[in-house]
Formats: sequence, structure tokens, C-alpha cells
Amino acid sequence: MTVKHATFTLERTYPAPRDRVFAAWADPAAKARWFVPDGEHTLDFRVGGKETVDATGPGGTALSVVSTYHDVVPEQRIVYSSTLSGGDALATVSVTTVEFADEGGETRVVLTEQGTFLDGAEDPAWREQGTADWLDRLAGELR
Repeated sequence: MTVKHATFTLERTYPAPRDRVFAAWADPAAKARWFVPDGEHTLDFRVGGKETVDATGPGGTALSVVSTYHDVVPEQRIVYSSTLSGGDALATVSVTTVEFADEGGETRVVLTEQGTFLDGAEDPAWREQGTADWLDRLAGELR
């Protein structure tokens, strides 16, 4: 039984106004397009609301992500906690903060995730890479 703790921060600047970038996180249809390319997705974007993703991982393992929104400041900040389970085993518990700032007609997004990784089911480097991938897909959504 092992526990790993890790924190990472990713930054992106998108050529779109802050209200449009924030809306890509808040609108269920928009977020599903860039956040969950394969799988089932639900989003109740409000403080206390939940977001779920059900997908299939490597080797056919059922993956389930459940997030709860704790702080939503429109066009400024989102804070949520998440669990990731593979099959019946809890793999990670994390807290994520997403900050939005104007930057010369564009929008700078700073995402910081603090995670607890259990029993080697997921590696912090994998999570960071996966998060970077969906931030890159967000750029496509905003084009």
C-alpha cells in the first residue's frame, strides 16, 4: 500500500476573451467536446454541483471520475475536488484550481492540481500529461 503526493501547475494562453474561455468550462456541451473525447460526461456547473466522466482505460478497465465544485467565481476562478477510480479501486483524490486572467486581449489560464495517488494505480506524471493534453484540446474548442 503506497501513497504519493504531487502538485503541478500548467499554464496556457488562449487567443480568446476571458468570458469565452470560462464558458468553455461552464457549458456542458462545450466541455464535453474538449474534455471527454471518448466516454460519458455529465456537468452540473455550480458550487456544490458535480461532474462525472465514465470511460474505458487501458486494458478495458472501467474508469470513473467524480468531481465536486467548491468555488466558482465567473471568469476568474474554479476550484473543484475529484476522485478517479479504476474498476472498484480508488486511484486518486485531488483538488484543482483554475484561474483566468486577461492578457493583452487573450486569456491566461493557470491550472494547479494537488493530488494524492494511491497504490500505484496512477502516476503523477501521467496525470500531468493527461491534463496538459486536455488543455491543448481546449485550444481547438476556442478556434
